[in-house]
Amino acid sequence: MPIDWITFREAMRQFATGVAVMTVRDGDTIHGMTANAFTSVSREPMLMLVCVMKDTTTHKLVTRSNTFALNILNANQRALAQRFAKQIPLPPDPFADIKHHRVVTGAPVFDECAAYVDCRVIAAHPGGDHTIFVGEVAAAGVGTSRSQLLLWVGGEYRSLENVIASEAKQSP
Repeated sequence: MPIDWITFREAMRQFATGVAVMTVRDGDTIHGMTANAFTSVSREPMLMLVCVMKDTTTHKLVTRSNTFALNILNANQRALAQRFAKQIPLPPDPFADIKHHRVVTGAPVFDECAAYVDCRVIAAHPGGDHTIFVGEVAAAGVGTSRSQLLLWVGGEYRSLENVIASEAKQSP
């Protein structure tokens, strides 16, 4: 029985995920995109994976640089998630007002993110219209403001606190 894209997307929206901005540096070019298709893969060696649509600038830059960082966002960083998902207009320099630094690979790491992983690509696997990049973790850290993480659930950005409060209101 064939499934249409709308039904598949609606089914996947029922699964809450964390939200990160994936960043990459290729020479003098820095770039970012919002990602929620990422996860840890292995403890030894420490591996992460992230899925990136093939026809994007991010894909081209990660393929060339073989590096990326994932900046896991706090609930108060929703505007950054929207910015790098192109849900709101991008400023001329999308990184100009974001305090960030480099760790190992040179990809931007946000000073105020909840956590980050900085990775070197060790494998790229086809995944339909996406590529599954597997990165060996070169560095990781936990930020100072991680009390409320940003989630993507039901096609919306939410904090865990908001999700719990919403569920409590719906309970009999």
